[in-house]
Amino acid sequence: MERILLAYDGGDAARRALETAAELAIAFRASLSVVSVVPLGRDGRPLEPWDGGEAHARELREAKHMLAQHGLEVDLLEPLGDPARTIERIAAEGGFDTVVIGMHSLDAVDRMVRDSVPEHVVTHTSATVVVTH
Repeated sequence: MERILLAYDGGDAARRALETAAELAIAFRASLSVVSVVPLGRDGRPLEPWDGGEAHARELREAKHMLAQHGLEVDLLEPLGDPARTIERIAAEGGFDTVVIGMHSLDAVDRMVRDSVPEHVVTHTSATVVVTH
């Protein structure tokens, strides 16, 4: 484990993933980057008005601060696009060997209706994927 990519959205599952990524980065002396993807609709605008660039920049600052408390310096990435496919692309293009991502507890109806970013990343990324719950 040399290069870790943490997918972070500020939620409880992401915070658990952050703690796991910090532990792995320290244990393996690996570099750590944090990505928070601004999801865009078909019109090129954020899907939700509250989910724009400033919200993701705030999440990244929060992650950087929490990881600094572990003594870690991190690179921050704030791309635009479909979160699942963007994380997949960044993992491949950035040469990340590990992706850490949190999974929200979804019931059966939610799983049928919503796309699961962690599920996509697990099934489409060649890196090792660590999913926290």
